[in-house]
Amino acid sequence: MVGFTCQGHSGLAPEGEDIVCAAVSSVVRMAECAVNDVAGAEAAVSIHQEDASVSLRLPNYLDADTEGVCQAVLTAMMISLSRISEEYPENITVLEV
Repeated sequence: MVGFTCQGHSGLAPEGEDIVCAAVSSVVRMAECAVNDVAGAEAAVSIHQEDASVSLRLPNYLDADTEGVCQAVLTAMMISLSRISEEYPENITVLEV
């Protein structure tokens, strides 16, 4: 995996009260912190309030250890988001592209 993009609101509840949005935001934030603050990958992060999106892209070159940590984190993020999607299929879609 080279990164991720999350966009939009889940629509389950009003903004600020939406448990799906809170869960997704928490998983995404944890992944970003693990990749950049723990692994030191210096991935590019872009946050846009206007369309409720966040993107993260790994740098083109990482040493093997950092790459391994980042892949484990991104895989765990995908599994977590997929499980949230299984519970709330009308509110979250996970795509692997």
